[in-house]
Amino acid sequence: MKPQRSPKKISLNWIPFICLSFFTLGILFSNRLWVPPESNGQLLSQRRREQELQIVSGDCDTKTTPGQDNDVMGEVLKTHEAIQSLDKSVAMLEMQLAASRSSQEMDNGEASKVVSTLTRDGPPRKKVFMVIGINTAFSSRRRRDSVRETWMPQGEKLIKLEREKGIIIRFMIGHSATSNSILDRAIDSEEAQHKDFFRLEHVEGYHELSAKTKIFFSTAVAKWDAEFYVKVDDDVHVNLGMLATTLGRHRSKPRVYIGCMKSGPVLSSKNVKYHEPEYWKFGEEGNKYFRHATGQIYAISKELATYISINQPILHKYANEDVSLGAWFIGLEVEHIDDRNMCCGTPPDCEWKAQAGNVCVASFDWSCSGICKSVEKLKTVHKRCGEGDDAVWNTLL
Repeated sequence: MKPQRSPKKISLNWIPFICLSFFTLGILFSNRLWVPPESNGQLLSQRRREQELQIVSGDCDTKTTPGQDNDVMGEVLKTHEAIQSLDKSVAMLEMQLAASRSSQEMDNGEASKVVSTLTRDGPPRKKVFMVIGINTAFSSRRRRDSVRETWMPQGEKLIKLEREKGIIIRFMIGHSATSNSILDRAIDSEEAQHKDFFRLEHVEGYHELSAKTKIFFSTAVAKWDAEFYVKVDDDVHVNLGMLATTLGRHRSKPRVYIGCMKSGPVLSSKNVKYHEPEYWKFGEEGNKYFRHATGQIYAISKELATYISINQPILHKYANEDVSLGAWFIGLEVEHIDDRNMCCGTPPDCEWKAQAGNVCVASFDWSCSGICKSVEKLKTVHKRCGEGDDAVWNTLL
């Protein structure tokens, strides 16, 4: 029988090293297999991202056929068109809401009586085809009378034109700087006689024409729901039937700006009539303006008039009224329509065109920015270039 071996004893010097080794193994083991509860979400998110990347990578590696490409592009185009349509609808709703708000806030006594169809209270605005504002001044009584005696109907005919054709014609004018002055009382007396004025909350002045234009469109939009709004000077001859026919061709377009488009020089010299104080904004000296309709007569559609009404406080005014209007539309999706029939010359120019069957919409002299000596000459222009008194009544709208 072999003698039994006694177990080897571990030296006490090794015990600290053994304990440290087991402690280190325990830490490594627990860190690898045990995950704190709060990191579960991070691991899941990481794994999900890895799976998505694999799917995307697989899609990128998969080759599509030309037919599939066309289908995808077709769907993209449809989606793009749907988004554009939605954007336009939203923009139109915003314009309508703002127009309603604008009409409610109008301080003008006449305009405040008329409540927009966009508001819930009161009667709707009257729907009409076009509103013509004839720009006039306190000193232009004889010009107004010459217009009344030629192309602008009077009395019952003016009312009938509004009722049957939806054509509103008014002389637009503001008030003097002095309250209830003799100038204002003279207009009040003239209005009582003819009932053809459209009074604006505006202080009259030659250098305030840009402001007057803004106020005219804003006030007219609040009062009438028209398809077109027209501005014309009181020394211009207009054939109403041709004007209505011309505008009627564009009534299906949402944003149109119609007139005789021009691009004149920006005048930096202070000694000239049409001096532009802000000439430096248009580039180097000698540059021209952007295209805009000449100020004697132009027409804009309802959306553009509403746009002016909504943004009136922040629309910049340049020295020249026609330049200001053109500037307001530069950044918009607007169709500029250059119609040379809206800027015919006086006889014989407009007379020759009428004889050729091309009746003019408007006639004036470029050299005078209107008909030269219009008080004396307007009757002659009307006789030789007029379309006939029945033309406007026979126009189909």
